[in-house]
Amino acid sequence: MKSRLIASLAIGALVVFGTSGCAMLSTQATTIPYSPADGVNVPNGGPLEIRNVLIVANEEGTEGNLVAAIVNTTDKAQTLSIEYGDGGSESIRVRANEILSLGTEDTDPLLLEDIDTMPGADIPMYFQSGDAEGVTVAVPVLDGSLSYLSDLVP
Repeated sequence: MKSRLIASLAIGALVVFGTSGCAMLSTQATTIPYSPADGVNVPNGGPLEIRNVLIVANEEGTEGNLVAAIVNTTDKAQTLSIEYGDGGSESIRVRANEILSLGTEDTDPLLLEDIDTMPGADIPMYFQSGDAEGVTVAVPVLDGSLSYLSDLVP
């Protein structure tokens, strides 16, 4: 009698572990951070948080408008330094406790010249603010084929 009980428990344990074993060993997709938008978020760029960065370029890929949301949660104005392509650079000043949204009705996008990257590709861009070391991120270059991006083509 005891052997039947032990066998039943063993089979039950094998069924439980057999059917849930993959879930126990694999990573859950919902725990992996990602940017749920057309652009990308910039991690560890300094005290400024840079969100949904993308470039809307012309058909030749020679110039593009940088679109992003830049969040300053500090109590001091901060400067965001951006480097791209073969020596191109820009800087943006963001006031304390402000969200600067480039490419909206209130704020124009930042024109980047000589990006030499065709729409559909990524361009490596370096972002740095405050005393942080900065980070290089692959930023997507899009065209104006989507209706909400068509007004952002340079």
